[in-house]
Amino acid sequence: MTSSPDPDCIAFIGGGNMASALIGGLVNSGRAPASILVVDPGEAQRARLQAGFGVRTLAAADATLASAALVVWAVKPQLFKDAAAPCAAQVQGALHLSVMAGIRSDAIARATGARRIVRSMPNTPALIGRGIAGLYATPGVTAAERAQVEQVLAPTGQVLWVAREADLDAVTALSGSGPAYVFYFVEAMVAAAQAMGLTPEQGQQLALATFDGATALAAASDEPPALLRERVTSKGGTTYAALESMRGDAVAEAIARAVQAAQRRAAELGDEFG
Repeated sequence: MTSSPDPDCIAFIGGGNMASALIGGLVNSGRAPASILVVDPGEAQRARLQAGFGVRTLAAADATLASAALVVWAVKPQLFKDAAAPCAAQVQGALHLSVMAGIRSDAIARATGARRIVRSMPNTPALIGRGIAGLYATPGVTAAERAQVEQVLAPTGQVLWVAREADLDAVTALSGSGPAYVFYFVEAMVAAAQAMGLTPEQGQQLALATFDGATALAAASDEPPALLRERVTSKGGTTYAALESMRGDAVAEAIARAVQAAQRRAAELGDEFG
């Protein structure tokens, strides 16, 4: 006989980096480690989670999962079907939260029998509490359950709800893949710094501080980024020269094409995994 769901029990299927970030945030915010269950076949991973957070762990799914009111899917997308098969009989009545890329809610429903599903598209700054996650909920998810999901994700950063599941492909293209665009731009700035005679360390310090300060300024301002840009661009000055060079190289158009390529690939992956 399986146990009844415990409203305080959260089960994580997969115990990798994103799961660890969420678990750490929950424990640090006061949740009892014993209320968190992690299923992961990796012995070293389980040992790390037990030692670091004191949570309960399982090498494979069993009837213990039936006690979970919330199930968080944090396995690699290509492993989802195999991971879901032994869990399905125990988790049909739970609220499901997916942090997997590319697995659509209908695929989760088919594999688990669940009907209340929230898909999340986080990004890697979540690992230091500076991320943002796009969220989509199936119609059966209540306002209280949305709030519960937000509470789970709160330690990783901001959340943004979208009304259509297809919009998560755009979220993936913008913020899910977005950190890589920033790193790419920083790499280019560091290379330029070296070409101008600065050391790699100096170039990286300057580039990272500039990104951090500029984005913080934009976030704190009520003015749109275009106006902030105009205010630091004097015609005939250094910033003007750089921006005119970028316009000549159609950088804005190239960025738009790149983001749209990521959106198309996100949709393709959804088709593959679905």
